[in-house]
Amino acid sequence: MDPTDSPNGAGEEPAHDAVDAIADQWAVVRPDLDTLPMAVFGRIYRLAAAMRGRVDKAYSPYGGMSLGEFDVLATLRRSGAPYTLSPRELTATLMITTGGMTGRLDKLEKAGLLSRSPDPNDRRGLRVTLSEHGKELVDQAVGAGLAQQREALEAALTPEEAEQLAGLLRKLLATTVT
Repeated sequence: MDPTDSPNGAGEEPAHDAVDAIADQWAVVRPDLDTLPMAVFGRIYRLAAAMRGRVDKAYSPYGGMSLGEFDVLATLRRSGAPYTLSPRELTATLMITTGGMTGRLDKLEKAGLLSRSPDPNDRRGLRVTLSEHGKELVDQAVGAGLAQQREALEAALTPEEAEQLAGLLRKLLATTVT
C-alpha cells in the first residue's frame, strides 16, 4: 500500500494550518519578509507544546510524575548502574537552575524514587541515586511516553519521513545550539 493511501494519514500533508495563516497575515502587511523561518520554528514550538502535554499525561499514572521529574529519573537511569550522579551533573544535563533541581529532587526523594547521600570524594558534595522503585517506575513511564511519541509520528509520517525529519532536525540543532 502506498503511504499516502494509509488510513492514518502518513504521507499526507495538510493543506493549510494555523502557522500558514500567521505567515499569510504577515505577507499582507509585510510582503518583504521571508516567513519560512517562522513557518519552521512556529511548527516546532507548537509541536513541542502539544507533545509535552501528551507525554505529561502519559507519565501522570506513574506517581503523578511530571515531564521535569521524569527527566531527572530518566537521566539517572540512562547513566547506568549504579544510577548515581551529582546534582551539578543533573543540572547541566537537564539545563535547569539549581533551585529548580532542588525542588525536583526534594519531591522525588520524598516519593522514594531517589536518595541523596554525601559524596565520598567531596565533603561538600552530594550524590543522587535512583532507587529500585524509581528505576521500575521510570522504565514503565519511558515506554508510555515513547508510545505517545510513536503514535504521533505514525499518524503523520512514514518511517522514512520520520528518519529524514530526525536527521534534518539534528542538523538544524547542531548549528543553532552552542
